[in-house]
Amino acid sequence: MFTDRRNRQRTETTGVGVHAVSSLVAAGVTALTLTVAFGLLALDVSVFWVAFPIGFGVVLPAAIGIARARHAEDRRATDARQTSDAHAGLQILRERYATGELSEAEFEQRVERLLESESEDHPRDHARNETRR
Repeated sequence: MFTDRRNRQRTETTGVGVHAVSSLVAAGVTALTLTVAFGLLALDVSVFWVAFPIGFGVVLPAAIGIARARHAEDRRATDARQTSDAHAGLQILRERYATGELSEAEFEQRVERLLESESEDHPRDHARNETRR
């Protein structure tokens, strides 16, 4: 369940999942390969068939690999940003506790809520909302 929530959060954060990106890239490369191959056929080029193995055997796997690598990089950046947000939210709570704005019980309760919120929303925003209560 946690994994599903985490994947859903990544998809919502980045906009599309890795499968959707791969499908879009595959559709684009397929359309390009077919256009080139049948264009060469229409121009009466005798080696038009070479476009198929090059398009589907070289370009398609390379394009999908690049798309997946970029998607993974974006996902890592999003995870790193969320981790830094959690640290910032925790820092806000620590400062409020240190200045006496929060009792120990309030501090512990809000830290617990902050940690629960990591998979739901941005923890820094959650901590700021907690400070307004």
